[in-house]
Amino acid sequence: MLSRRHFLRTFSGLGVAGVSTVAYGFSEPELQLRVTRYQVSPPQWPADLKLKIAVIADVHACDPWMPLQRIQTIVEHTNALDADTTVLLGDYVAGHRNVTRFIPADEWASVLSGLKAPLGVHAILGNHDYWDDRTVQREGVGATVARRALEAAGIPVYENDVQRLNKAGQPFWLAGLGDQLAYAPARRYRAIKRVGVDDLGATLGKVTDDAPVILLAHEPDVARRVPSRVALQLSGHTHGGQVRVLGWSPIAPSGQLLTYGHVRMNCDVVVSGGLGCSFVPFRLGVPPEIVLVTVGETGPIVS
Repeated sequence: MLSRRHFLRTFSGLGVAGVSTVAYGFSEPELQLRVTRYQVSPPQWPADLKLKIAVIADVHACDPWMPLQRIQTIVEHTNALDADTTVLLGDYVAGHRNVTRFIPADEWASVLSGLKAPLGVHAILGNHDYWDDRTVQREGVGATVARRALEAAGIPVYENDVQRLNKAGQPFWLAGLGDQLAYAPARRYRAIKRVGVDDLGATLGKVTDDAPVILLAHEPDVARRVPSRVALQLSGHTHGGQVRVLGWSPIAPSGQLLTYGHVRMNCDVVVSGGLGCSFVPFRLGVPPEIVLVTVGETGPIVS
């Protein structure tokens, strides 16, 4: 099977087709940015607790494809959704080299600091946030530049950690998993046995009562190991395959089942198509999206 990198590079070289896909994915934000809504009612979730979660994934800040003005538009659209809480699912830094400027972390983090929600804004890191930090890759420890920038902007970052929240007197947990591919590039510097910093068992072990759990995991792959103790998993990373035709993605880094959308496994899983791009700057069949998940409600989705 072709790797995602090779497929996207080949596809992007197809002349007019390549130009059209770039235009499709990165025309004016008000024309291309969409809100995708899901309504889920996991059996682990209290029937009388309705929670709205805004999800931002895979920003990949860079000029000209994801400039600060576009990130500001995303922030404004997200705030307008009136969600109870907003979660950021990682990969804030550029995912490819076809850029005119790599936006410094303090700049994109400052724009993201404009996100507001009654129950707060909460973040995890993605693989590119680790891969881009060569010092952390060489040393094998330390907070990444992306993490330091988010925290300096007032956005908490969870790495195998949890936070107990409360809405209308009813508690629930946010659990943020460490990235599952964090040290993949470190193999060039030293021999390593494990590429991820994720620890699902230790993370869920910090949950101290029977309130429902929402797991934030950049890569959706962990869903195959998530126990039914978790009600909902929210993930990004895949970009919906970045190219998607008739519900199928030729590049599916986490497998077709976990490439995009809502699927029921041991828990409900929602995989965002994200906002930016990896490897090459185009999207086809997967418009950039903010995701709004309403937990504890079923029925027709109102746009």
